[in-house]
Amino acid sequence: MIKVLLVDDQQILAEGIRSVLETSSEIQVVGIASDGVRAVDCCVELKPDVVLMDIRMPNMNGVVATKRIKELDERIKIVILTTFDDSDYILSAINNGASGYLLKDIGSTALIDAVKNAYAGDTILPAKIAKKITDAAAMISTDKEYKLKKAFNLSEREVEIALMLYDGFTNRQIASALKLSDGTARNYISAIYLKLGVEGRNSAVEKIKSLI
Repeated sequence: MIKVLLVDDQQILAEGIRSVLETSSEIQVVGIASDGVRAVDCCVELKPDVVLMDIRMPNMNGVVATKRIKELDERIKIVILTTFDDSDYILSAINNGASGYLLKDIGSTALIDAVKNAYAGDTILPAKIAKKITDAAAMISTDKEYKLKKAFNLSEREVEIALMLYDGFTNRQIASALKLSDGTARNYISAIYLKLGVEGRNSAVEKIKSLI
């Protein structure tokens, strides 16, 4: 049974989402929190497997709550479920540990599948959201691109991925955002490490940081 916590300050929407999820025999909604502060407390008390988290809420927003919850228990999967598809929200949520980002116009079956997939460890990014992440990544500074290309002889795709590493994206999130297989993303990242003369992510980030 997948234990789910709903976090939304609109009670009627939360109850509607509960009704949808509980049509699945594999999902149990263990609680509803009306803001980020209560969400953190509920994660301690209820130990959910998956949290469906709204973004804009009183007291503590969904991005901050996501960060706090992941600090408490890395195993909890958090999927943002909101009406806002602003790229800043998307990137902030994912960089703070969210496993995915969904819009509230999602269908019932797709929502149930998303919860199951998040529980299984998948990254949940519908095409519309993935495109926003890709577009945001594409709007990086030309100066940063030039410096990386010149210093390390990186290709355009390697520069893009190097900057996503710098911004805190995981391998899986990079693969999802750029529509690459996990293996292809890993190959690009290994090639970047080789060109930077480093052996791991932390060293790569430090080297990029010192340059740009």
